[in-house]
Amino acid sequence: MGLLILFGLFFAAMIAGVPVAFALGIATVAGFIYEGIPLFVAFQRIVSGVSVFSLLAIPFFIFAGDLMMQGGIATRLVRLAASTVGSFKGGLGLVNVVSSMLFGGISGSAVADTSALGSILMPVMKEKGYDADYAVNVTVTSSVAGVVIPPSHNMILFSVAAGGISVSQLFLAGIFPGILMCSCLAVVAYLVAVRRGYGGEPFPGWRVLARSFIVAIPGIFTAVIIVGGVLSGIMTVTESGAFGAIYALIVTAFVYRELSWEGFKAAVLASVRTTSLVMILVATASAFAYLLALYRVPELLAGTLTSITDNPLMILLMLNIILLVLGMVMDMAGLILICTPIFLPVVRDIGMDPVQFGVIMMMNLGLGLTTPPVGACLFVGCVIGGVRIDQAVRTIWPFYVALLVALMLTTYIPWLSLAMPRMFGQ
Repeated sequence: MGLLILFGLFFAAMIAGVPVAFALGIATVAGFIYEGIPLFVAFQRIVSGVSVFSLLAIPFFIFAGDLMMQGGIATRLVRLAASTVGSFKGGLGLVNVVSSMLFGGISGSAVADTSALGSILMPVMKEKGYDADYAVNVTVTSSVAGVVIPPSHNMILFSVAAGGISVSQLFLAGIFPGILMCSCLAVVAYLVAVRRGYGGEPFPGWRVLARSFIVAIPGIFTAVIIVGGVLSGIMTVTESGAFGAIYALIVTAFVYRELSWEGFKAAVLASVRTTSLVMILVATASAFAYLLALYRVPELLAGTLTSITDNPLMILLMLNIILLVLGMVMDMAGLILICTPIFLPVVRDIGMDPVQFGVIMMMNLGLGLTTPPVGACLFVGCVIGGVRIDQAVRTIWPFYVALLVALMLTTYIPWLSLAMPRMFGQ
């Protein structure tokens, strides 16, 4: 009955339109009252949930990404990608994918990727004769790289929810799967462009390519500072995030000189708003996870899955399906905090490395950001591209197939996600 109250109130609040964080809080308070547990215990769980040092990295990562959106780094990365792959058939589609890989690896946010690159590339693509739905589909699906390629604040959330798994291991583990995703999307973008008869842009010449690379280096170096600082052991993930934000401020304000005072204020407000939402979610999810453990939900789920099949491959397939479905109807950060303590014991029982599972979860829930009815990236992309959601969804399926292929390969080939951590001895 307690479990029914917990999940019943949570989903009822979600259906009523209550934000995920407050839906978790309402369900948790009701669960504590039903079990007769003093509410100060819930308060203790809430406080302990946000009293994790590594969580301090999240506002720095978010602020650095917002500064880069306002300060011209995204524009220079697009120019670099255009100089590199723009001459292929459907070149602007490939430019979109490569730009997402570069910018996603710096901002760590799929929504920021969609917003920044969509605003730059979609008008140009439509002006060059590309269909609006194609522009939206490429932009939206390639933005998923932002939650897989490091640095990603969602991986920090997974680390906290999983009980302190190494963030540096997760960062390294996301590199090959992120590149694989973008490679699959690039192939599909090229094939669709050829079928629709899109042309390429003239090659600008090696001098322009070299100049574009040199100009983009200060922006790319933001990711080097954040990721390199963590992997080298010189800085903690929080310290690297702080240095990354300071560096992004210096580059955008004094090197590129495109960060205005209004842009700075917009970056501060956006990062404060996003950080507040994330921290409230972490706090309430921590108390919610306490009740999940009390009701032995992970053991119940493991028993249910093993009663259907004891084949690890089939169990992984079922977990992927569950995560994909949940990702279609719920926010990514909330799902990471809720699902990790439930599913992690299950994958450990079948011998999967928690780091690999973290990457798989990022890919699954990232795909959910591109699907209706709650796909934030899909909504943002359609608004920027001026396309109805139903129109975009009708033609987006080849890109979904590309993401699913990358997901399945990462699920069943552990080397893809574990090679880099092992290479660096993490």
